Order: sequence, then structure tokens, then C-alpha cells
Amino acid sequence: MAKILIAEDERDIRDLVAFTLRFAGHEVFAASNGEEAVEMAPKVNPDLILMDVRMPRMTGYEACKVLKADPDLKDIPVVFLSATYVTPEDKEFALSLGAARFMEKPIDTEDFLLTVAELVTQQPLTAPKPLDMERFYNGYRTRLENKLRHKNTQIARAERLLPTLPPDQKPAFEALLQQSVRDRDEIQAELYAIYDTIEELKK
Repeated sequence: MAKILIAEDERDIRDLVAFTLRFAGHEVFAASNGEEAVEMAPKVNPDLILMDVRMPRMTGYEACKVLKADPDLKDIPVVFLSATYVTPEDKEFALSLGAARFMEKPIDTEDFLLTVAELVTQQPLTAPKPLDMERFYNGYRTRLENKLRHKNTQIARAERLLPTLPPDQKPAFEALLQQSVRDRDEIQAELYAIYDTIEELKK
């Protein structure tokens, strides 16, 4: 049995992952964002940390960087679980932070449990040297800018399509469009915060 810390802001996903792990015999601790995970990790001393990327208060990327900079926590394997940050560049950036694996949601249960078993039984991983703050935030900025471009493209396509749809199909696409706009606004806000941080680092 291993002690596993989950950091996931979506309660349904967090509960599902926790249930799957408990069913496999593991002890599970749950955090609803990266900040909570960073606070809990030294108290729990988990064998593995599972981390969503997009979370309020502190993202998974930021939390991973903090954990890997702590001499007492840096050897704990971190696995990113994401449905949004799934491009090869996103995964490469995650691994550059010291993550052991990157898995896409929805997770395949069998593959997920095998990955967990491998990571909690093997020797400590040799993690790459942590990125300095400027490289970290510039890399994160690039990830967000790519996501924003993709989301703006989705919104433009939906706006072009909507007037051409029959009335019975419009409500579903209007709901999708509204969700895409909310996602776009969240990414934009996060990006502005990163821009401010980068400017502060230059001072």
C-alpha cells in the first residue's frame, strides 16, 4: 500500500481517482488545488503525487516546481493528469519540471494503476535540474498563449456555425460557446498574471 496525494479541483474527478486508488489498496489524501497540495505534502510525506494542471490559487505546474525545489520533497514522483494540456510541447514542459509521467484524461484505469504501481515500487527517479524562475514562467507563458489561440479559434468556428444551425440544435451549441468563452477568459486572466510575474522578474 502506498500513500498517494491527489491535487484536483474538480470534485467528481478527484473522487473517482481516489475511489480507484483506494480500491487498489492505497491510502489517499486529497487537495483541491496546488497550494493545498504543497501545504499537505510535507505533513503526509506521500509516495506519489497526482496533479491536475489547471487549478485555482496555484496551478499544477507551479506546485510541481515548488515541490521539486524542496530537498525533502523533490524525490516524490509527480504525475500530471490533464485533459487540456496534452500537446507534445505541454508534456515536454511538464517533464522538464521534474514530473515522472504525464497522463491524459479521461484516464484508462488499467494503465493508470500500472503506472502508479511502477512509480511507488521503483527507486527514486533522477529528475532534471529545476528550471530557473524566468525559464519556468516563459515556458508556462508559451503554453497559455497556445491554449488561448486554440480557444479563440474554437470560439470563432462556433460563432460562424451558430447562425446556420436549425433551431433544435442551437441551444447545445450556444452552451458550448458560452463554456468556451468562460475558458478563454480564465486562460486570458492567467496569462495576464504570468505577464506581470515575468515583468517583476526582469526588475
